Amino acid sequence: MKRILSFTFAVAALMLLTVSIALAESANSYFNQGFEKHLKGDIAGAVTLYTKAIDQNPAFAMAYQMRGAAEQQLKKYPEAISDYSMVISCGEPYFKAVGYYNRGVVKNMIGEFSEAIPDFSQAIELDKKMAVAFFHRGIAKSKTGDLTGRLEDFRQAALLGDINAEKWLNTYFPEWRQPPPLPPGPT
Repeated sequence: MKRILSFTFAVAALMLLTVSIALAESANSYFNQGFEKHLKGDIAGAVTLYTKAIDQNPAFAMAYQMRGAAEQQLKKYPEAISDYSMVISCGEPYFKAVGYYNRGVVKNMIGEFSEAIPDFSQAIELDKKMAVAFFHRGIAKSKTGDLTGRLEDFRQAALLGDINAEKWLNTYFPEWRQPPPLPPGPT
């Protein structure tokens, strides 16, 4: 009897493992099909397939990322923000940084500049070399009136290789590469 129960448990475990692998494969399959549609410009079709991938694997950070990007293209900003929030919840640190960055971009796009700044700051905290996060945080700071913060973020973005920040600085602050003057010493 014990052998039969052990065998039954082993078969059940093997079946669960097989079902899990099959679900993962179908989630990947839906994702890959969605990505192909996305590349071909069928954005709505891509969203449908990314959604199927997420239905199969609710922790599929890349599927949330790509569905968010597709929704952003379709100007479905609340949905994109929601998906980028899921990337943050489900993802590894790199995915989280990208999720924060993309969510900040969408918030900038819809004029929520004050709300975007913390997202860019979180992206930078997770990836200190993310030049585009510095650049977009600089834009948000500019829109909220923090011109000193904008300049500092653009400077950091340019030092990390962001061409747009460097062009802007070269145009409006050609001396940006100069070290700041030292404060006056004691007299």
